[in-house]
Amino acid sequence: MDQAEKDEATEPQTAQCALPWRQPLAVLAITLLIILVIYRETALSMAAIWARSDTFAHGFLVPLITLWLVWRKRASFADVVPLPNYWVLLLIAGAGFGWLLGEMATVGPLSQFALTAMVILAVPAVLGLDAARKIIFPLAFLFFAVPFGEFAMPQLMEWTADVTILGLRASGIPVYREGLHFIIPSGAWSVVEACSGVRYLIASLMVGTLFAYLNYRSLKRRLLFVGLAFLVPIVANWARAYLIVMLGHLSGNKLAAGVDHLIYGWLFFGVVILAMFWIGARWREDDVEMSPETTIGVASLHWNNTKLVPAALATVLVAALWPFAEWQIERNAPADISRVEAIPAVQGWTPTTQRLSDWEPVYGNASAYLHDSYSADAGQVGLYLAYYRNQGPERKLVTSVNDLVTSENRRWIRVSEGLRDEQLGGKALALRTAELRSADASRLIVWRWYWINGRLTRSDHLAKAYTALYKLLGQGDDSAIVIVYAPKESAGGADALLSRFVSAALPSIETALQQTRSKR
Repeated sequence: MDQAEKDEATEPQTAQCALPWRQPLAVLAITLLIILVIYRETALSMAAIWARSDTFAHGFLVPLITLWLVWRKRASFADVVPLPNYWVLLLIAGAGFGWLLGEMATVGPLSQFALTAMVILAVPAVLGLDAARKIIFPLAFLFFAVPFGEFAMPQLMEWTADVTILGLRASGIPVYREGLHFIIPSGAWSVVEACSGVRYLIASLMVGTLFAYLNYRSLKRRLLFVGLAFLVPIVANWARAYLIVMLGHLSGNKLAAGVDHLIYGWLFFGVVILAMFWIGARWREDDVEMSPETTIGVASLHWNNTKLVPAALATVLVAALWPFAEWQIERNAPADISRVEAIPAVQGWTPTTQRLSDWEPVYGNASAYLHDSYSADAGQVGLYLAYYRNQGPERKLVTSVNDLVTSENRRWIRVSEGLRDEQLGGKALALRTAELRSADASRLIVWRWYWINGRLTRSDHLAKAYTALYKLLGQGDDSAIVIVYAPKESAGGADALLSRFVSAALPSIETALQQTRSKR
């Protein structure tokens, strides 16, 4: 039998085997569509981030790439019998609870990861584990659609500054550093968000993972290349930052400034990544071709599709429980507030109308806030409170955009930060510290901590966890940031002055916050 006769013999069987998959795929598609409609706000929030952020613009491509990867595996489904797996509903319930926690704590990535997990788990729930195993990588690839990774930006910025300054000093250039800002003889430089390399890292990791899956068969080679896709952009970004500063220095700041800065950075990154893929392609492992007889089975001719609809309905019902639970919690939310209750008198300290400094923290969309100053014989301190209630995507206390200063602030910069533990009247207070410097060289020492429904913490993660816990318990999400600050040049030292003030003012501050919380 020649090749043409073989093709004619296999075509009818292929068509017969493909036909029964129409109903299972239709049931699955409807199931996924309903889940996305139920969680439309979360899905749309992901799409909104893809649209406004160049860092996550690849999210639009991820679903399309997943569909293409699944299509490439279509021949392997010929002998797979779709058999719903109801045990997977427990995992969907777990993902749904994770989504609820993300909504309670206003942690967008957690809600988005949970929704993506529910979409992925719907496949084995409706079609069975055998079908899901065939496309396990395409399904897992969907997680790249979640806009996640900016949490690493501060650490990447710190590493970039460390390596750049190390390289400059090794090149014989003197450097004076304060935090992420440094001065060399030819000018001043700053490591800002765009210098972190997080955009390069996320793009490299996604494309590198896809490249490893398509070009290698062994798990060892795949993991090795994904590891390189993670490390290479980090190291390349260090080299990029050093070379840009050197180029600016040697050219008298005529090159690598402004738009040139970004263009040279992307060109360098592109060359490095292309080189990585070119080298990786030299060790590619091609697919083992399979004859039509090995990919065509007959089990698909005997499917019982009546089992799929009940599984799909169960999947939708389990997924729908969590938005209903959120609605039950949110319907009892208290009314918004417009002001923080006045702070009772602080023994030994007098409120003053004269502002200590022109600096003000950046805590946007707070329900209410106050910014006061207090004076005593030892000196003057500032107090800032930002209060949040009924938090959501547009109003939340713990977020990357809320900070002491931003990179766009040309008046104030942060030169250092740390942690501190204070014992105030037998009560432990864990707080975060920072030193700020203004353009006129004045300096502030800043202490801050969170107040979450009466609990005090300096941890972003604990603040989120407490917020979620109290909302689940029906006690609301009232939260605040407490910031105190004093001039570094204060008599006796700013830390001693702040310690004295906080020791006297903490009971009054907590009383004002509790009174604000009680107005529900």
